[in-house]
Amino acid sequence: MTATILPTTAPASVVPPGRRRARRSINLAVGGALFGLIAAIGLVSVFWTPFEYADTGGGRLQPPSAEHWAGTDRLGRDLFTQLMIGARLALAVGFGSVVIAALLGIALGLLAAVARRWVDDAISSLLDIAIAFPTLLLAMLIVAWRGASLESAILAIGLAGAAVIARLTRITATRVMAMDFVTAARTSGTGTLGILRLHVLRNVWPTLIVPLALQFGGAVGAEASLSYLGLGSPPPNASWGRMLQEAQSTVLVAPTAAILPGILLVALIIGVNLLADGLRDIADPTSRSIR
Repeated sequence: MTATILPTTAPASVVPPGRRRARRSINLAVGGALFGLIAAIGLVSVFWTPFEYADTGGGRLQPPSAEHWAGTDRLGRDLFTQLMIGARLALAVGFGSVVIAALLGIALGLLAAVARRWVDDAISSLLDIAIAFPTLLLAMLIVAWRGASLESAILAIGLAGAAVIARLTRITATRVMAMDFVTAARTSGTGTLGILRLHVLRNVWPTLIVPLALQFGGAVGAEASLSYLGLGSPPPNASWGRMLQEAQSTVLVAPTAAILPGILLVALIIGVNLLADGLRDIADPTSRSIR
């Protein structure tokens, strides 16, 4: 049986086709450029950085120069090297936490959609409690329990974000399970796993693209917050959040140490959100039908 895919947004006639295509192109271009630039910086840092992270021979609080492109910090370390390592760390936290949130959230959401009523009610209640609990506070508790490390930050942020994905998956999957084509699939002998794979997941995933992108941006911001509070990944992982915390006492003397990490942090979050919005328009069956 051929899988059926439901439209996930308003009818195409609401927005003129030319305007939709223009908006999609702009979002993809700007989002792809911002995300691609920071991703390239992070990938390059795996193989090369201008200086070693712990190299303090550059002089304290030096301005940008031909040798130190972004200047140096209060210990004499090269700021551009730290920015590159911070980009790699942000990407690792973003992707890692999104994978955890997606796997756990989608699994719980699908289970709630197909389980008996009391199981659905129990899962929904737990999700409501988890969503009501502040994400950053939950991440802080997990990091305090496991110790400050990159793995702890990824796990904590991923678990904190799974509840939102689970509830959205449950709502969308429940709506799909009530459709006539699912009833026809059951009548034809298709099992529950087959229905989930052929019909439910294909209709659920387009609605999750933007929320998962928001999870990515939120994860990057949460890790920066944890590092700012001293609960993030320890050196030599140069988190942008810790760079901001270390630069606050010298911001008037060396403003680039505080400005550049903030710019990269905002650019990455905006880039991911714009990129996801453009990809969502492409994945939306309604938008595909008007091209």
